[in-house]
Order: sequence, then C-alpha cells, then structure tokens
Amino acid sequence: MARKKPMDGEFIAFNVVYEDGSLSSNRKVPTAILDGLADTANAKASIEAQDRDIAGKSGRPRGRIKSIERVKRK
Repeated sequence: MARKKPMDGEFIAFNVVYEDGSLSSNRKVPTAILDGLADTANAKASIEAQDRDIAGKSGRPRGRIKSIERVKRK
C-alpha cells in the first residue's frame, strides 16, 4: 500500500467538481496566494490557471469549475 506524503504548510488541498460532473481531488494551491483558509476565490483562480497550463500541454481542455471545497485535514 502506498504511503501518502504529509501536507506541509506551503499548500492547501482542494477538491474540485467540474460542470460535467468530473471530480479532481487534492488539488494543491500555495498558501501564499490565499487570503486566509476560506479564500476559495483565489484558490479557484489558481486551479483554473493550472488547468489552462495542463490543457496547453495535453491539448485537452478541462470544463468549467462548478464548485470547490477545501480538503479537511485528519
């Protein structure tokens, strides 16, 4: 069984649901760009930028983000 890397204080993980119903789990967003732990607007902008970068490399664009939720630490 694979071991999970512990999340350090440099990133916060978010689960993203797209309009087509697909889910992307544990998307990392740097804490430096967030205005507090509940700042989903800057997190969404960061994830959209990541999606554009990935789409540019793969040639397959992602759908629009429907919702974003911070992953709760155990």
